[in-house]
Amino acid sequence: MTFNAKIYGQLLSETLPSTIETEADRQRVLPVISDLMRKGANLSPEEARLLRLLVSLVAAYEAKSFSFEPLAPEVLLKTLIEECELKQKDLLPIFGSEGVISDILAGRRAIGKKKAQELAEFFNVSYKLFL
Repeated sequence: MTFNAKIYGQLLSETLPSTIETEADRQRVLPVISDLMRKGANLSPEEARLLRLLVSLVAAYEAKSFSFEPLAPEVLLKTLIEECELKQKDLLPIFGSEGVISDILAGRRAIGKKKAQELAEFFNVSYKLFL
């Protein structure tokens, strides 16, 4: 699909993204991010760009406001599944087996680079988060 600047501009005018300077700003943006992430791979190019922008704004605020230990890949995946209100079976197109998904979520199996890239595309995040 081709990126449409007019549609993107409309999304921007509806969302009014700006630097996140307070927790209230962050809380205003988080539901928009959740709604976009719930769409997964069905995002339009304009929605994907808006999601990346909003996540960047929140990440910048959180980096200066909070101290985080990196999440283990299986914890991150479990969190994304919960936040996006998904079920393990929603990841079957990526992993092919609920057993494999269960093993990954339990930390018994690592996520390989190819699967990390597929998850990154599905959730619209960096693949490095899953490695």
